[in-house]
Amino acid sequence: MTLKQQLKFWVIALVAFVLFLVLLSDILLPFVLGMGVAYFLDPVADRLEEKGMSRTAATALIIGLFLVLVNIAFVLVIPILIDQVMGLLNHLPEYYENVRDFLMPFIDRFVDLPAWRQNQEFNDTVGQYVSEMVKKLATFSENIIDGGLAFVNIITLLVISPVVAFYLLRDWDHIVERIDSWLPKKHAAQIRMLAKRIDDVLAGFVRGQALVCLILAVYYSIALMLTGLEFGFLIGIITGLISFIPFVGAIIGFIASVGVALIQFWPDYIMIGLVVGIFIIGQILEGYVLVPNLVGGKVGLHPVWVMFGLLAGGSLFGFVGVLIAVPMAAVIGVLSRFAIDQYLQSPLYDAHHPDQGDS
Repeated sequence: MTLKQQLKFWVIALVAFVLFLVLLSDILLPFVLGMGVAYFLDPVADRLEEKGMSRTAATALIIGLFLVLVNIAFVLVIPILIDQVMGLLNHLPEYYENVRDFLMPFIDRFVDLPAWRQNQEFNDTVGQYVSEMVKKLATFSENIIDGGLAFVNIITLLVISPVVAFYLLRDWDHIVERIDSWLPKKHAAQIRMLAKRIDDVLAGFVRGQALVCLILAVYYSIALMLTGLEFGFLIGIITGLISFIPFVGAIIGFIASVGVALIQFWPDYIMIGLVVGIFIIGQILEGYVLVPNLVGGKVGLHPVWVMFGLLAGGSLFGFVGVLIAVPMAAVIGVLSRFAIDQYLQSPLYDAHHPDQGDS
């Protein structure tokens, strides 16, 4: 097979894969989740095998414990999150009024805006937009929670995803061996090398960062809730879950929590400082303890590249695209670096070009 034929084959395969995602994106979610769970838990199954347990027994034990933990979290956490989301939506108009009343004295000290401040029409318009936004968000949330499609999706996830995860985790090593046997013999060593690099990136980012996000979500949610901060549990969970993008999760959580603290506790500087201190401790915990020990420094996924991948995946394939965005970003990143290395070693890029000495 010539180079042109190989290129044509891989272009057709890529187009077929994209079409597959587009056409079947509505039913792929439980399978993608099951595959992610199997990949995440494969090292645990390998360790249990090394200790003498059969692969099937190890898989059953791991998936069983995983489901118990997920169901406990689902029963305990989801109702609280839904309650706090709906409460936050209902309080948005009140927060808008409080923020406006809080900021106007400071604005008047430095900027002369009497006409703007006294413009009742402007205030009424902004308030109306805020109220309409709250109503739409509340209606949207209720449709998601109460809709039949959501119920079907939840049942599908609870039934199909564990089954998929069980079979993939049980047969993971056999699947890897089978795929390895299909590699073209001429390029098998090179493909294995690339696959090893991709696995290192995914293992460091997906497995390691997932644990970091989970620990931070527990820390922020409990700490903020203990301070008595309104919606502290919701803010903490969101902050932890999006902390895989460095600084973005902390910045969003800090702005949200300190903003709520200013409205709720003002002028109690001790409570506001306590909320600020929670995020300072969280950043120290993340930067000096969790990331070095759980993720390491060999991930190679730039935060901007991760954000682009998440937005692109969500735009193209919806929630399924968000789930596969980081693995695809890791694959593209490794392949891009490999392509650049090949280019730097090719005749197209020659550091010792003969014409270089004549100039």
